[in-house]
Amino acid sequence: KPTLEEYTDWYRDDPVLGRNMWSTFLARELPPVIDAQFGGTGQNSIAGISMAGTSVLQLAIANPGVYRAVASYSGCAMTSDPLGRAYVKSVVEVRGGGSAVNMWGPDSDPAWVDNDAYVNAAELRGTNIYISSGTGLPGHFDTIDGPDVAGSPTKLVEQLAVGAFIESATDRCSRQMQARLDALGIPATYNFRDRGTHSWGYWQDDLHDSWPVLSS
Repeated sequence: KPTLEEYTDWYRDDPVLGRNMWSTFLARELPPVIDAQFGGTGQNSIAGISMAGTSVLQLAIANPGVYRAVASYSGCAMTSDPLGRAYVKSVVEVRGGGSAVNMWGPDSDPAWVDNDAYVNAAELRGTNIYISSGTGLPGHFDTIDGPDVAGSPTKLVEQLAVGAFIESATDRCSRQMQARLDALGIPATYNFRDRGTHSWGYWQDDLHDSWPVLSS
């Protein structure tokens, strides 16, 4: 199962995570297969949640003209600042067990900046963009009978604690991305909910809300 930054093409094979050429696969190899199988038109859009909400922005920038629309739900565009690098490493190395050096090299390597969607946001011009996030405050899905909780008090506590912390961070990232795009004069559709944690119920709603952008 790929983690966050595996959705790029890595510098070299990783002893734990193997060969990762996800940008090539997702943007170049997979679309014609989908078109052939399902009668597609060659028009592509891409959406991602949480960690993948970072990667879809990178994919759109790294593959100009491939995606006409991109949607990021509770993602964080920045990867090259100190906090962004720490976040990337926590996913690749702590969760994935691989080495970020095999992915983008040491911290000083230009690849860290090259793959930062915040820094390179100008390359999104002409792409339909949808960005969403909650604040981390409990919302209507953060209840004992919510879709991610399913009656589990332990899961509810986790969602109200960890899910709240993560969503508050991605909300800050998403609003920073809005400021960046506004400064560049690049239009986008935003859905900043005043409540909601980092959980699936809200992302399902975001998918429906973003469909006019993705299908336009």
